[in-house]
Amino acid sequence: MTSLTIGTLAPDFTLPDQNGASHTLSQYRGHWVVLYFYPKDMTPGCTTEACTFRDNFDALQKVNAVVLGVSTDSVSSHQRFANKHALPFPLLADVEKTVVKLYTVWGAKKFLGRELFGTKRVSFLIRPDGRIAKIYEQVKPQSHPDEVLYDIATV
Repeated sequence: MTSLTIGTLAPDFTLPDQNGASHTLSQYRGHWVVLYFYPKDMTPGCTTEACTFRDNFDALQKVNAVVLGVSTDSVSSHQRFANKHALPFPLLADVEKTVVKLYTVWGAKKFLGRELFGTKRVSFLIRPDGRIAKIYEQVKPQSHPDEVLYDIATV
C-alpha cells in the first residue's frame, strides 16, 4: 500500500527512457499523467498492460493524457521491450530504485507462493496541476487503460 494520498502533489523525479532521453514528471504539467509502475519487462502481465496502453494510446492522447511506464529494468531492456511491442510512450528506467521507493511501490510481494522484493503493479493518475487524482493498487492489466479513461472523464 502506498503512503501517498489523493490530492497531494505527485513527487517530482527525472529518469531516462528507453532511448536515454530524460523525462521529468513536472515537464508534463498541463496534461493528465498516467504513471504506471510495473515489475519487469517482457513478463506476461507487464506485456499485457503495456500493450493495452499501446492499443488505447490514441484515446488517451485525445483526453490530453501522457503515459509513463516505470520499472527498475535498464534502458537497454526497456528499448528491447518497447521495440518488440511497438510501444509509443516512454518507459522509464529506475535502476537505482529511487522513484519506486519515493512512490512506495517497492517492497515485499508474493509471486508463485514465494515472498520476494520488487516493484508492485501500482498506477497513479495525476491531474494537469500535478496533484494525484487516483491511486490504482489493484491493477488488472487487461482493463487498466479503460479504467483510467473512465476516471479522467469523471474525476
